[in-house]
Amino acid sequence: MSQTERNQTEETTRAEEMENKDKNENEKEFGAFDHQGEHEGTGTQEVESEGKMEDAGETEASEDPITEEERLSYRVQELEAEVKNLQDQQLRRVAEMENIKKRMQRERIQLFEQAQIGAVESFLPVFDDLMRTLQAMESSDTESPYFEGVQMIVNKFNDILTEKGLTRIDETGVPFNVNDHDALMRQKAPDDSMESDTVLQILESGYKLGDRTIRHAKVIVSE
Repeated sequence: MSQTERNQTEETTRAEEMENKDKNENEKEFGAFDHQGEHEGTGTQEVESEGKMEDAGETEASEDPITEEERLSYRVQELEAEVKNLQDQQLRRVAEMENIKKRMQRERIQLFEQAQIGAVESFLPVFDDLMRTLQAMESSDTESPYFEGVQMIVNKFNDILTEKGLTRIDETGVPFNVNDHDALMRQKAPDDSMESDTVLQILESGYKLGDRTIRHAKVIVSE
């Protein structure tokens, strides 16, 4: 090989080495840029994440604005509502007990009245017989000692029944009252001035115990 050829070969080799060196340097620069871009991207993501966390914290703070004092106030209101509900229940129970007492009192009074009426009714036939006997003796012999005895019994019987609130329905010349009288027949009034449906005669006396009629009087009324 001549000197000229060797020189050309060396120049070619140096040119290739320079080209390779430039190429490697370019690749290193590009790699540094890429690495820096990745680092910057990671930093941006971290900043965005921190921003999101701050936003979430602000959202949570805005969604939970209740303070401890407000929570205690709500609890107090709940307890007051519970107390009021318990008081209402207690008042209802007291009212129910009062109603039960009143109903039991009414029932006792009704039972007493029914028992009293039953006892008085059982004596009425005996009292009626004594009254008929006395009326019969008055028309025949009022001086008989038996008359005085029967009259005393009738008076005592009448006094006892009167004390128990019993009154006789035996008045004539009064208007007929369906609550007190039971009309068995009609007949012409002896006086033309007498109005129709006037009690002319008592066939059997009636009785009232207090305001309650326990037996209607059997009567004859005018036409």
